Amino acid sequence: MSDPEEILDILEKLYPDAAPALRFRSPYELLVAVILSAQCTDERVNKVTAELFAAYDTPEKMVTLLPEQLERYIYSCGFYHNKAAHILSASRDILEKYGGQVPSTLEELRMLAGVGRKTANVVYAVAFGGDAIAVDTHVFRVANRLGLARGKTPEQVERGLCTVIPKARWSRAHHLLIFHGRRVCHSQRPDCGHCALAPLCDYFHGETGE
Repeated sequence: MSDPEEILDILEKLYPDAAPALRFRSPYELLVAVILSAQCTDERVNKVTAELFAAYDTPEKMVTLLPEQLERYIYSCGFYHNKAAHILSASRDILEKYGGQVPSTLEELRMLAGVGRKTANVVYAVAFGGDAIAVDTHVFRVANRLGLARGKTPEQVERGLCTVIPKARWSRAHHLLIFHGRRVCHSQRPDCGHCALAPLCDYFHGETGE
């Protein structure tokens, strides 16, 4: 396997501007935005949350909405029934268990009703500066193709990445891999001919089975 730190160093040079694309002003807004981002573009989420957060930017305000009212706001993000349920469940948990403040530990975030592992990892890393690797579709694809971490589930890839990447670089690695997935290592047609990581990539050398 190629040196993970060498791969990250190359990505740092390629994407010095790698950063979260979701717009938020608080840990709670980030939590809601990440829930909405599942199988939806960040651009679409930002359009939806601009309107939603203008009126409902705290868990106290959010829980005043009926599910069908929230669904009307978030309809265009897809899977709006489930996402509305998750947002309202998490909001109630934050109010009832944490005094209206999003908890700052990874363990507590992962225990929030309606919050999945990826969402918890993103909030912990981005909002609270914690060390975590959130595995979305881009990270999953790029990590498998490069050979950084092999797995059939996001959890397997997360464990693999956490094993080979120094803890201090976990959060940064998440953003770098996302940027590379969006700009070069596309799902259907990866641009291997213009990829600086091609010499280090298992997929490029036909070793991934894809």
